[in-house]
Amino acid sequence: MRMTTRLLAVACLALVACSPKYNWRDYASPDAGYRVTFPAKPSSATRSIDLDGMRVNMTMTAAEVDGATFAVGAAEAPDAARARTALDAMQRALLRNIGATGATVARKQAASAPAGGDSRASLDVDATGPGPAPMRLVGHFEARGTRFYQVIVVGKDKNVPPEQIDQFLTSFTLP
Repeated sequence: MRMTTRLLAVACLALVACSPKYNWRDYASPDAGYRVTFPAKPSSATRSIDLDGMRVNMTMTAAEVDGATFAVGAAEAPDAARARTALDAMQRALLRNIGATGATVARKQAASAPAGGDSRASLDVDATGPGPAPMRLVGHFEARGTRFYQVIVVGKDKNVPPEQIDQFLTSFTLP
């Protein structure tokens, strides 16, 4: 009987040891119209935030793996122009959270284009904050009409593998 229990315990440990860190799963937002693939089971919360004087309810859906957070935030502005300005406000707030300054931003891209009468804008950033355990933020910020989104990966630089960042960010789609 003891041998059976030991074998069962060893088998369970082997199964746990073989489970992947990243358990990718599709997620479709029930109210914000996006799809994304999270590396673990996500959870969602909605709260009121202030983006340079514009108060909005933002829904954040996020999952964490090894200290790296993969998150999508979505909100709606009163008009398309304010949705576009929200992109800069979100990006500045997140960079401030990791202590990144203009000199530590490795990549920053912005683009805007009309889409069938609906305005679009996007901003991409890759930044690292200072410190003995530098925090890295890689994000895509997008506005479509009055809706705006932040798609981010943040964590200690060593805990954010490039291939996982790429898989997450490129999986984000809007209709």
